[in-house]
Amino acid sequence: MYRSCHLTLFIFFLLCLESHTFAQSANSERTPPNIVFFFVDDMGWQDTSVPFHTSETELNRRYFTPNMERLAEEGMKFTQAYASAVCSPSRVSLMTGITAARHRVTNWTLHKDQSPDEENPVVKSPQWNLNGLSPEKGIQQTFYYKDILPEKLKEVGYKTIHVGKAHFGAVGTPGENPLNLGFDVNIGGHAAGGPGSYLGVNDFSAVWRNGDKVWDIPGLYQYHGKDIYLTEALTREAIKAASKSIEESKPFYLYMSQYAIHAPWEKDNRYIQKYLDKGLSEHEATYAAMIEGMDKSLGDIMDFLEDSKLVENTIIVFMSDNGAHKQVPQNSPLRGWKLSPYEGGIRVPLIVKWPGVTKPGSVVEKQVIIEDIYPTFLDMSGNLPRSVSRKIDGISFVPLLQGKSEIESDRTFLWHYPNTYYNPPYSVIRKGDWKLIYHHVDQSLELFNLKTDLSEKENLSLSNPEKTKEMAIIMSKLLKETNAQMPIIKATDKPVPMPSEIID
Repeated sequence: MYRSCHLTLFIFFLLCLESHTFAQSANSERTPPNIVFFFVDDMGWQDTSVPFHTSETELNRRYFTPNMERLAEEGMKFTQAYASAVCSPSRVSLMTGITAARHRVTNWTLHKDQSPDEENPVVKSPQWNLNGLSPEKGIQQTFYYKDILPEKLKEVGYKTIHVGKAHFGAVGTPGENPLNLGFDVNIGGHAAGGPGSYLGVNDFSAVWRNGDKVWDIPGLYQYHGKDIYLTEALTREAIKAASKSIEESKPFYLYMSQYAIHAPWEKDNRYIQKYLDKGLSEHEATYAAMIEGMDKSLGDIMDFLEDSKLVENTIIVFMSDNGAHKQVPQNSPLRGWKLSPYEGGIRVPLIVKWPGVTKPGSVVEKQVIIEDIYPTFLDMSGNLPRSVSRKIDGISFVPLLQGKSEIESDRTFLWHYPNTYYNPPYSVIRKGDWKLIYHHVDQSLELFNLKTDLSEKENLSLSNPEKTKEMAIIMSKLLKETNAQMPIIKATDKPVPMPSEIID
């Protein structure tokens, strides 16, 4: 009796072990999900018919983005997502998981060893990394990083596809070419942050506006002289590249980085008339048409995934690299614009669809930031962030996508812009509902409670000195921890002091 029972238990143990081993093997051989990162340039929080505010706004009613609506209905919408206030810093943070204060690519890049920063009577910019991101050591004023996102995805079998705007490194440096940064395919990406033209009849070149040819889109020669918009041409090529990956039976990471809706603002004749008929000015109608053309690209990629029967194993993430430009309609209720420290410069749309994980039509109000994308994508792919060789600033928000709250709710975000281009230099932190802005030129502080004052109209720094001091101390600590560069005061040739040093 005892021996029979013992034998039965032993056989049961073997069966369990075999089942566990098989499950482990099946799990390890499971194909990672495809990841489509649809990254839009200069798209404000309200430049869509999808409401990211608590109620619909005038711009939500003006613009027509049915495919963003479709994605939000099928996925998860983040109402408090952030990026840097300008493009190259966001893109380097995306590729590395590191905040701009630490990687020091704090403004946009283009020509090697040349800064776009302008003269300021009081301060001058520090020696920031104006040559951008680099996969190679020893190149001056670059941020060297070896664990670049596409390289990490290739480690677990992904084919990595770059389409559209790159803007990672200056002309003449390795970082200007996405193929040097871990991408297997590069379509249309180079050093410049905008196109020469959106029109195929202009060969996507700046020649038509007497511009520098550094802006001309590389490749895409098959579309030169044709009546086609750049957004459409890039989408067609992206679908071709993804189709080849399917033929190779490899999961793909498609970095669909549209140049739209960055300047130059040019008419997309497929959509503009409806906006003119609504009574919009030609500039407003042009901008609205560019937004709709961008949305059509998103829809085409979603349709391609459905037609290819890839929907259930493909993650789509939609995001913008910074807020809207000053020369387009104000993103009310937000204050500010691209390059500014206010919410209009840094708060961006973010939608994530992960079939079987994200709850359709769900909304997340917790705050996430551009450097979180890096560890999140590694988490999604199975190549966990702990495999990275150095500490990163981003945090995976996969738990939020899973409907959990296992992510720090009171995180402190840091923005740092010590540059003198277009907007005076500043540092910003947000912790919970509180936001502190430190203006470097006059060494002044602004304190806002975003829960009660999203439009940042009421500066509370004088009426709430305790909170101001607390936030200034936190900001100073973060600036020191990240070894952030401060602007140099011309009169003394010394760095601007830390905010804690100006508090009584």
